[in-house]
Amino acid sequence: MSKKEKRQVSPPTPRRETPLKSQAAPASRYSSSGEFNPDYSHVKKDLKRIGMLAASFFVVLIVLSFFLR
Repeated sequence: MSKKEKRQVSPPTPRRETPLKSQAAPASRYSSSGEFNPDYSHVKKDLKRIGMLAASFFVVLIVLSFFLR
């Protein structure tokens, strides 16, 4: 077996702190609450469908477990 070679790791470079461009920019983005109104009705419909499928699979597995014993 050959020996493992150790790599030399360079020291971390110091990071310069950049000044913030403006403090008011994030606050102005969230100032109006009426603009963003997403519609999640399709997501709710998909989640209900997935839940019904999962429940039906569990019922089928339980019924099969009684017949296969």
